[in-house]
Amino acid sequence: MSVPSIADEIAQTAARLVVEEGLEWGPAKRRAVRQLGLPQRTPLPDNDRVEAAVREYIELFCADTQPQELRALRELAVVWMERMAPFRPYLAGAVWRGTATRLSDIYIQMFCDDPKSAEIALIDHNVQYDVTQVTGFHGETVDALSISSFCKPLNEAVGVHLMVYDFDDLRGALKPDGQGRTSRGEVTALRALLDAEAAA
Repeated sequence: MSVPSIADEIAQTAARLVVEEGLEWGPAKRRAVRQLGLPQRTPLPDNDRVEAAVREYIELFCADTQPQELRALRELAVVWMERMAPFRPYLAGAVWRGTATRLSDIYIQMFCDDPKSAEIALIDHNVQYDVTQVTGFHGETVDALSISSFCKPLNEAVGVHLMVYDFDDLRGALKPDGQGRTSRGEVTALRALLDAEAAA
C-alpha cells in the first residue's frame, strides 16, 4: 500500500473541512496546511485532487444523508434561477458538482447586459441582500449579491450568492475543463440532474 503524499494529506484534511465545516476549497486547503503543521509555502494540491478527496469522504461518512441534502439545495437553486431567469443564471460550485452538503452555500453566476439590473430586480421583489466583492474568472472583481434563503427540507437558512458578470463573459465560462466537464449549468441542465437522480 502506497504512503500518501503531502499533497494527498492536505487534500484529505481539506476535504474533511469542506464537508464538516462548509469551507470553500481555497480556505480549506490553507487551513489544512496549518492543521498539519506544514510550512506556509507548502505547494497546495489542485482542485481536482481535493474534489476526489471530498467525494471519497462523503462516500465514507455521509452516504446516508448527503444525497437528500444535495437534492434540497439543488431544488432551492432551481427556485432562484427561475426568479433570476432574465439574467442568464448558471449554477456553479459544490451544488452543481454534486459534492454539496447542508453546510454548503449555493453559487449562481449571472451574465447581465446591465449589472445593476439584477439588484433592481431583487429590490422590486423586496429581497434583502448584501453586496460583497469576489474574484471573477480572470482575477477581476465582481459583485456578489448574497441572500439568506430558507430551505424547507433542511429546515434552515441557506446562503445564496448571485455573482454578477458581464454578458460578454458567458462564452468563456461555458468552455469545459481539462476533463471535459462543464463548471456550471443552466436551469434545464440542473432539472435534468434532478430528474436523473429521481429515476435512479
